[in-house]
Amino acid sequence: MKVAFPDADIPLVEMSIEAGYDPALHVRAGEAIAALRDEGVLIIGSGMSFHNLRAFGDPRVEQPSRLFDAWLTQAATADHAERAALLADWADAPYARLSHPREDHLIPLMVAAGASASPGRHDYEELVMGSVISGYSFA
Repeated sequence: MKVAFPDADIPLVEMSIEAGYDPALHVRAGEAIAALRDEGVLIIGSGMSFHNLRAFGDPRVEQPSRLFDAWLTQAATADHAERAALLADWADAPYARLSHPREDHLIPLMVAAGASASPGRHDYEELVMGSVISGYSFA
């Protein structure tokens, strides 16, 4: 946050992810803090849409990462109810476990997505070490 706010003149509260990585629980956590948005609180889910350190740089991973990324984009940009259902079953997505052997870098998206009743927006996509990485925002 120091890069975004170098003067450190904003209050910051960190929220930990639950150790069981239950995606539906994290969507509900986002729903529980959604009212903070109306008070001007910015909710940030920090993670990665692809996070498999052993697969980075392997040219065979690009296509599977594209397929998972396409699924994730469809899920993130769906309306709230459909998005919550899709994200709850994220491990059934194409190449989900290749993209996230552990979901600790994906779970923060669940909280941010849960905090918005609006469909998400796909803000960017780039190829990082041979894997597709995307970013999303929720109004």
